[in-house]
Amino acid sequence: MQTLNGRISRYMQKITAILVVALIISITVLEVGNEQRLEYKSAGETFTRIEQMLKENEEEAEALKEQYTQSCLRSAKGIAYILELNASAKNDRDELLKIAGFTGVDEIHIIDESGKIVSGTHPAYYGYTFNSGEQMQFFLPMLKDRSLELVQDIEPNTAEGKLMQYSAVWNGDRTFIVQVGMEPVRLTELMRKNTLSYIFSQLNVNTGVYYYAVNAQSGEIVGATDTELNGENIRKIGLAMENLKRSGKGFSSVVNKRHSYCVFEKIGGNYIGVTVESRVLYAGLPINLLYLALCLITIAAVLFFAVTRYMNRYVVKRITELNEKLYRIGQGELEEVTMKDESREFTELGKYINEMVSSLSENMKKMAYVLKRTNLHIGTYEYNCHKKKVRFTEEVSGIFELSEAEASELAADKEKFQDFLEKVRKQTLEGEPGIFCVQKETVRYIKLEEVQGKNGETFGVVIDVTEETVRRRRLEAERDLDLLTGLYSRPGRDAKLPELLKQCRPPYYSAVVMIDADNLKKINDTYGHGMGDRYLKRIAKCLEPYAAANCLVCRQGGDEFTLFFYHYGQKEKLLAQLEQLKACRGGEKIKLSEEIEVTLEFSIGYSIGYGEIDYNALYHEADDRMYEDKRERKMERTS
Repeated sequence: MQTLNGRISRYMQKITAILVVALIISITVLEVGNEQRLEYKSAGETFTRIEQMLKENEEEAEALKEQYTQSCLRSAKGIAYILELNASAKNDRDELLKIAGFTGVDEIHIIDESGKIVSGTHPAYYGYTFNSGEQMQFFLPMLKDRSLELVQDIEPNTAEGKLMQYSAVWNGDRTFIVQVGMEPVRLTELMRKNTLSYIFSQLNVNTGVYYYAVNAQSGEIVGATDTELNGENIRKIGLAMENLKRSGKGFSSVVNKRHSYCVFEKIGGNYIGVTVESRVLYAGLPINLLYLALCLITIAAVLFFAVTRYMNRYVVKRITELNEKLYRIGQGELEEVTMKDESREFTELGKYINEMVSSLSENMKKMAYVLKRTNLHIGTYEYNCHKKKVRFTEEVSGIFELSEAEASELAADKEKFQDFLEKVRKQTLEGEPGIFCVQKETVRYIKLEEVQGKNGETFGVVIDVTEETVRRRRLEAERDLDLLTGLYSRPGRDAKLPELLKQCRPPYYSAVVMIDADNLKKINDTYGHGMGDRYLKRIAKCLEPYAAANCLVCRQGGDEFTLFFYHYGQKEKLLAQLEQLKACRGGEKIKLSEEIEVTLEFSIGYSIGYGEIDYNALYHEADDRMYEDKRERKMERTS
């Protein structure tokens, strides 16, 4: 068993450990939440900056696009005017190349009235018409309306698929179309800079931090720090659109097989987001927690030492002293407890213990006085699992008829006393639960009662019930037994019968047997009632063996006997018993005296039942059959 000092130390250790762990866990949760809030705020600021950059780039692109459109159209008109002045140049590729270089365009195409390229700076395009592709079909309306001047948006051309911007105008006399193509280098570069992937690449991104732009409808990655992911579905990196739709809230997920904290916000038709690997986001957390843990452990250790030292000095030490005094009280030294220079609680405790000691002394005196004034033979004993000695009163020695040496030996050794009581408990009085038979110089019947205390104490009472038991058993015997035969009397049978009938249930058989002694009246009249009693006792002796075979044997009264067989699992076995019983009257000669010898004869009738039975019904049926047997036997003798 642990000492109080040990228990307090372990308790303090547990509480300290729990508090330290709880504080570390709480602060960890707070720090994690704080890091996530900072990252969420930072992500929001980044998204705002990205949105602003997209807006500014878009505005710049629109202005540059308009500039390209006007420049392209002016170039087409100027070249048309030049070709009107120098008509031969429209079919001279070298001249056209010079004009292209002079005007700052990349391509010049001369298209006839049918919409076919017939000349220009690029012979590879000769033969293409306005019907040659979607890009060329943009200019088809000019064939119907020669007043049109068209400028096409930047898109891939039909021949090579490279980005170009084309404009076309009719010459002055409307005999041919001049188409000018310009490669929008500046605009293309600006558009490239306006892509999300380019913007992400310009951000100051730490290792483990990734930006993504996801189409809100298809879930396709349209921009990413890792450009190789462009065009892939968001599921490839471990995210689902359901996560992204919770814009405005950060969430934790496994992205690219790494635990990450994610923040997404919808900007236009895309979800813009950032994922930060946990190892990066919480990189400074372990060292901070380590410093915190060291501080907490140091504080806890100081508090633990101070509290345990105080408890040991002012509580544990005083309790130890008090326990020593209480132990002496438990050994019978009912002395007062003196508590000096203690706290109010210990002073009050000493006061209450002294009151208890005084009360015990008075109660013992009162109990001894009461027991001496009664005629009851009652003794008490007590012992404790922590002590070897046993205390018992003189009455215990008297009831068990112990000598002075035996009493001293048992009082000195608790184990010997317990063995002594165990031997007594094995001598149970049959039919008397809780009463034990002890025989030394005389036979005594006693009761033993014990009460177990919470702290291992045992208090016992020994009561001498010899006189009461002998008187009760004599009365019961006179009530239940027939004095002549020793069999159950009719009241005794009736007292036993309800309990036996409870055993009558399927699948068991029962039988009621009626027996009437033949010739009893003749024997009484001829030899006297004394001989008649001997005749009845001889019949009873014949019936006694059946009492050991699930059978209640009773002298009904006069010359009648009843037997009740019960709890037979096999009907055949029960019938065999009944046949054996009938065989007892098979003409056996018995001596009533040296000179008188008669034949043992009786009439018999029985009735068999199954399961739950009506005893009275079986009894009357057996009685009728017994009288029927008597008549038949009488008729046989007369015939």
